[in-house]
Amino acid sequence: MHPEMKEYKCTIMRGGTSKGIFIMENELPADQPDRDALICRIFGSPDIRQIDGLGGADVLTSKLAIIGPSTREDADVDYTFGQVSFERQFVDYKGNCGNISSAVGPFAIDKGLVKAVEPVTTVRIHLTNSDQILIAKVPVEHGRAKVKGDCSIDGVPGMAARIDMDWSDITGTVCGRLLPTGNPKDTFNIDGQEYEVSLVDAGNPLVFIRAGSLGMKGFETPAEIEDNKELMERIEKIRSEAAVRFGLVERPEEAREQSPYNPFFAIVSSPVDYRCFNGAEVKRENVDIVSRLLFMLHMHKAYPITGTVCTGAAVRIPGSIPWEVMDAESRKRENLRIGHPAGVLEVYSRADNSNGQTDIKSIKVFRTARMIMDGTVYVS
Repeated sequence: MHPEMKEYKCTIMRGGTSKGIFIMENELPADQPDRDALICRIFGSPDIRQIDGLGGADVLTSKLAIIGPSTREDADVDYTFGQVSFERQFVDYKGNCGNISSAVGPFAIDKGLVKAVEPVTTVRIHLTNSDQILIAKVPVEHGRAKVKGDCSIDGVPGMAARIDMDWSDITGTVCGRLLPTGNPKDTFNIDGQEYEVSLVDAGNPLVFIRAGSLGMKGFETPAEIEDNKELMERIEKIRSEAAVRFGLVERPEEAREQSPYNPFFAIVSSPVDYRCFNGAEVKRENVDIVSRLLFMLHMHKAYPITGTVCTGAAVRIPGSIPWEVMDAESRKRENLRIGHPAGVLEVYSRADNSNGQTDIKSIKVFRTARMIMDGTVYVS
């Protein structure tokens, strides 16, 4: 024990294309202000480099998972997600993170929170942020979550064991229903200009807009989009108006500070050949829809799983913008292929529209995950 510092047990996990710090609930103070202050110290926030903590100075690596015993009989563990700001002392709990969620099952198995069953262990995860249940099927070998395998995902080097994630119980995450306004499309008037958008709530709330509405081609890299300051400001104004419609804030001007994580903002377009920022090529015949996504006021370098889940739901809604940018053949596919900045991601989604309303029946994705570090973090 260091006389000038306190010790806390934690684990660093990669989940999908994200990396996060996993901490057991009983390691943290019960009082939320004290807890969040400690979490920010562990991450090294506020500091855009997070140089004095474990955070990675990137929105994809400044992520938190608080794990504890389940408070619901139909789940095995509780999982609370937090997006830790590196620009100010703030932890946003308003949404879920699908990539980090994929590491919860392996963590729970390796920590003995869930009994390991070979060859596959089913882990029922209570998403406390939205009070919903996520089902993870984790391959197990020798009593531990299996790491090596033949599954690859764009945005992560190498191959690993495949983890299947069932997000079917995830519509109405924030608003309690799939379409918060009841419409497949809405029109916003921002600074005298009209923008057609689709607001969909599944996994996380998303704003969908056509790339052409923003004067974009749709296959720009994250850096190219972020370098266009006027475009980023326009995106934030549209996102802020959507935050009001989702009920996340009362006024648009509150969204940047009070709800930077949600809603996500997806810029979608029809399939086209393009080159990823890492040099890989994506062919139009290998995708059904192309998307670029913003969260935490930054462009995602790949595609978030909750964004994938919501996109998978949105394309099943006739008249929505994602549905409109796809051709008739792609609409028939149950395995949707999303072209993103780092490659292609698949999501299985199925819905029933027989009664004139969209009822999401199933949404599934697969990811890989593994433990990177398990030990003690010191906080002064």
